[in-house]
Amino acid sequence: MDYKDYYKILGVDRKATAEQIKKQYRKLAVKYHPDKNSGDKAAEERFKEISEAYEVLGNAEKRRKYDDLGANWKHYQQQGFEGFGGFREGGTHGRQQGFEDFFGGQHGFSDFFESFFGSGFGTGSFGGSSRQRQQVKGEDLMATLSLSIEDAYRGSTHLINLNGNHIRLKIKPGVKDGQTLRIKGKGQSSPFGGEAGDLLLKVQVKPQKGLVREGDDLIADFPVDFYTAVLGGKLPFSTFKGTVQVTVKAGQQNGSILRLKGLGMPVYGEDKFGNLLLKVQLRLPESISPAEKELLMQAVALRSQ
Repeated sequence: MDYKDYYKILGVDRKATAEQIKKQYRKLAVKYHPDKNSGDKAAEERFKEISEAYEVLGNAEKRRKYDDLGANWKHYQQQGFEGFGGFREGGTHGRQQGFEDFFGGQHGFSDFFESFFGSGFGTGSFGGSSRQRQQVKGEDLMATLSLSIEDAYRGSTHLINLNGNHIRLKIKPGVKDGQTLRIKGKGQSSPFGGEAGDLLLKVQVKPQKGLVREGDDLIADFPVDFYTAVLGGKLPFSTFKGTVQVTVKAGQQNGSILRLKGLGMPVYGEDKFGNLLLKVQLRLPESISPAEKELLMQAVALRSQ
């Protein structure tokens, strides 16, 4: 009986971490999974090999025992495998549904594995391998979704194509730039039919000239003409909730801030809003009539008295 080098089968170093082993296993399992290689016997055998290797290296206790075996393989081989008894966990009876059942009754694990670990998958730290494999979650997938600031304000629905599957996504109002949304079960399928991974959707909100978001507040430029800034009055301003009339007090200074409560961004997942902060941008007239000039000069004379 030949010795099985599980590290070589998975293509990992003997000093590889548990996370590195898990990552490499998932990569190979996806590549050689029977669902993706229908009728390919070579791929099926490769899938069996890497699954068997992960059954051992993916379990800390089994890996330790396997590593101990490596240095004493010749001794155990000369003993006709009787020396393996100390490593067995459970007997050969009452076996739960296991790896070979996944392939419709074909022999699953190798003779090397059976001789070393025995057939008692229902007991010990192996703890029911069928259930354990089903708990191997599929890989998460990453994607980016670009939105306008108005889409982020109102919420939006998007239909995306992911690996040939059409997914309808509903984005709540108030989503922020850089926010990552997790959509359960829309990632990579599990190699063993377990829970699918998730889709991690990173939101990118495109900038809009003259409009900046700070937290849940919106900051916008607010052009105010010279006469309204001096005399006061009301000016219209278009918001996402519609056009509002903004009160400008007499003597309003350039760069000053006017706060409009509740007209900012929606708070994500809550029924409330931030504020709209209007930054006054004073607009001087590019030209004035002779009559206007005369009146302004009179005003200057009055202020100098």
